[in-house]
This record gives sequence, C-alpha cells and structure tokens, in this order.
Amino acid sequence: MVQRRFPLALATAMVVLLGCGHKAAPNTAATPLSVTATRAEVEKLWARALKEYSHGRWSKAATLFQRVALEVPPGDSLAIEAHFRLAECYFGQGLQLQAAREFRKVSDESPAARLAPEALLRAGDAYADLWRRPELDPTYGQTALGTYQELLSRYPDSPAAARARLRVAELEEKFATKEYKAALYYYRLKAYDSAILYLKDLAATYPRASVTPVALVSLVKAYRAVNYPEDVAETCGYIRRYHPNAPGVNGVCPPVDTAAAVPAPAS
Repeated sequence: MVQRRFPLALATAMVVLLGCGHKAAPNTAATPLSVTATRAEVEKLWARALKEYSHGRWSKAATLFQRVALEVPPGDSLAIEAHFRLAECYFGQGLQLQAAREFRKVSDESPAARLAPEALLRAGDAYADLWRRPELDPTYGQTALGTYQELLSRYPDSPAAARARLRVAELEEKFATKEYKAALYYYRLKAYDSAILYLKDLAATYPRASVTPVALVSLVKAYRAVNYPEDVAETCGYIRRYHPNAPGVNGVCPPVDTAAAVPAPAS
C-alpha cells in the first residue's frame, strides 16, 4: 500500500500560492480547449482533482490533473497549475524524483509563469527530501543546493527565494555535520593530518554552522597531537575572537595571562 503523506509545506504553498483549496480553474478563455473536452467538462475534471487533492488522495488526484493537462494547450495557465499540482501529488506519494522532474517542467518550460519560482523551490525540496541523513551519499543534497541557488539567481526577489535561503542554511548545517563526522572518524584512527584537512575545510566553507565552534576546538586538539604550536596559537586566537563560548575551548586554549605578558616597568 502506498503511504499517504502531505508534501513538505503543502499547507503553506496552498495558502500563499493557490488561495482557497477549492479554487476555480484559471481563466483560459483566450486559449481554445482540446477538441476532446468542452470547457464545462474540463471545469468538472478540475473540481474533482482539487477535491481528491485536498483530501490527500494523491494517486486519484494525479490521474485527474494529468487529464486536465492533456485537455488544454501546454502553455495555458491551467495546464501549468495542473502540472504543479501533479508534482505535489508525486511528492505526497513519496515519488520525489518524479516530483522533481514535474516541478522542473513548470519552471523550465514556463519561466515567466506565476508558479515558476515556487516550482523551482519545490524541485529543490524534492531532492533535499532524498538526502535525509548527513552520513549518506550527499549527491541529492548537492543537487538540492544547486537548485535552490538557481532559484536565488533567477528569481532573487520572489517569496520562494526567501524560503530558499532558509533551505540553503539547513542544507549547509547537514553538509557541515557530514564533514565533522568524517573528521572525527580520522581523528579516532589517529590520522590527524586527514582530520585536520576536513576540519579546516569545514571551518572555511561553513563558518556559520552550529557545529563549527566544536570543530575548531577539535582542530586545536589535532594540531596539538601533531605538535603544530603555531597553528594551535592561531586557531585559539580565532576561537577566542569569534567563538569565545565554544564548548571545551578553555581546556584546549587556556586563557592568555595578560599580566604576565606585559613587562614590568623599569625601576
């Protein structure tokens, strides 16, 4: 049995983008419908699709949205919205790759459409949903990050872009965690040089990640293990300046005795 679940942020998307859950079909009077269905028939299909969609019956809704999309020309606003909702149905069924392809179809084939930025955001969401644990292959996470960055480039002032920035920050947290776990793996093996490479890259690439202060403390420990006093002093100075409350910092970077550092005045 296919598991039924609501797509990520579906309620928000429906309210912000699509208004009432029983929205009428967009006006397509300027574009003729297919000869196989009258306008009234398409309106009925649309209403039935929305009803199934609002109840989370993704498979039935998907079939109806597909039929609607076939009954109107590809560039028609109703066809664009049908494809968008079809993608949401795939997402709801756990078919993220199909969802991503359908969302991309909306954004790539109708870049000026109202739903294009949101479709690109949801394509990124579909890929991100496939990378659920940092220790797993990050390919889908990287694809999601690239998709969000594309959205920020193409539609920087859209509401979807504002949400994409939050998604990017979430992904960066996961990438930073993945780097830190890899560094700890090498540290436990006493492969300190490899651990140092991962920790330095983490600190440079994800300076705002929540794991970065702890990673810097681990970096100091690794430097001490290979007897790099200059690097210890430099990293401790950085931590003291930018992450003074990092857990464990006092243990690896003792406070500087400023009184001892100042020479006594001449008598």
